[in-house]
Amino acid sequence: MAELPDDWEMVVGLEVHTELATATKLFCGCANAFGGEPNTNVCPVCLGLPGSLPVLNEKAVELAIRIGLALHCQIAPSVFARKNYFYPDQPKDYQISQYDKPINGIGHLDLPDGTRVLVERAHMEEDTGKTTHLGGTGRIHGADESIVDYNRAGVPLVEIVSGPDIRSAEQARRYAAELRSILIATGASDGRMEEGSMRVDANVSVRRGPDAPFGTRCEIKNLNSLRSVQRAIDHEALRQVMLLEDGQAIVQETRHWDEDAGRTQTLRSKEEAYDYRYFPEPDLVPLAPSDEQIDAIRASLPAMPAERRRTLVALMGEQATESQADQIASVVDQGIDRYVIAAAAAGVAAPLALARVANELAGALSDGGHLDEDTMVVLLQMEEAGEVSATQSKAVLADLVADGGGDPRAVAKTKGFEQMDAGALDAVLDAVIAENRDAWQRYVEGDDKLTGFFTGKVMAATKGQADGKAVNAGLRQRRG
Repeated sequence: MAELPDDWEMVVGLEVHTELATATKLFCGCANAFGGEPNTNVCPVCLGLPGSLPVLNEKAVELAIRIGLALHCQIAPSVFARKNYFYPDQPKDYQISQYDKPINGIGHLDLPDGTRVLVERAHMEEDTGKTTHLGGTGRIHGADESIVDYNRAGVPLVEIVSGPDIRSAEQARRYAAELRSILIATGASDGRMEEGSMRVDANVSVRRGPDAPFGTRCEIKNLNSLRSVQRAIDHEALRQVMLLEDGQAIVQETRHWDEDAGRTQTLRSKEEAYDYRYFPEPDLVPLAPSDEQIDAIRASLPAMPAERRRTLVALMGEQATESQADQIASVVDQGIDRYVIAAAAAGVAAPLALARVANELAGALSDGGHLDEDTMVVLLQMEEAGEVSATQSKAVLADLVADGGGDPRAVAKTKGFEQMDAGALDAVLDAVIAENRDAWQRYVEGDDKLTGFFTGKVMAATKGQADGKAVNAGLRQRRG
């Protein structure tokens, strides 16, 4: 993380473009799909051929409103406009967007640390095609040739514009992460930044302290990972400070982030609204959803990430530890907190459920596995009751996820995992202590770090069949 010199402050606003999870494009029936053969999901409408007319996608409107409601925006009648510019990624040389009358007006997003960031608008528009520059640096300047794929042209987007309320690159990353979680929770987007489903433009400026006027801003285009968001903003703010301290002026422009080089570079001069010559789209009527439609969409929204985090924190009983707070944020972000809630509802200790879900289950599911909540609950109940040890529980869980489900008790039996007889465990404990007299003496005298040493020895001797709780209880009993 770059540290700005004393008395300098960065000012950041983010423009986040998210592709909507519709089956078809915004104004035509072409498939909205990632990864198809270039220029196969196209038609006269999205190619802008003469005589073709756009027809608005009703599902896209619903998803846009879902986003607006989740961000506490004012839902209002809106008008589509033509945003005119010449660039090969848009075959008709204009983009259908919303200008002065967006569907989602003023709203806000609250970060996990309590910071509130203004949302100025969240408007609908169509995506552009994808231009690839071949040869040279991969940028348009110095390229040998350029090719264009119009499969993405016309895909429905919502552009979410924040206020200039963000004061650090880390805070910008947290905003983008929280917004991504909200988009996924609403069902409006899959949030896959690596596929371009969510892209971030960052407007960055610096000023001398919180009471100084805003400085000249530069826009960093198309950041496609949370890591890039933080790194690019840190770099750009420091670049501007260095220029100003050297007596130079900041030129308002659009810049490109070079991930490999770790720096921004000039892309083009910054456009203003008047450069695009907006005017109302003549082929589309104003969009005015009814109060009944908006209320129905509001009623269908699931709990948002902030509410789900609060639910898990409450399940911890007392204030969550720092480690548990990180685990809570992780499972909510991945959408797997439902396993913890189901386990707690069935009487399983919430900290145990959270630890297993955040660590073992999350990793197993990320490899493409599947597991229903009821099966997970049964396994956790088995572990809590001592039917399987923690090590055995993790092994059973891996098999269950890989197989897409099953009977935890049957899997445990197949693996030979049976509850260890208390007498057999006592014998192993006595043997391990006898083999490690010096370490045992230090443990008896108060070296608690040796608990893990003895537990590991017992687990190795029993091939993981001993219950960790029983082992610890046996050690404490012998310690006196």
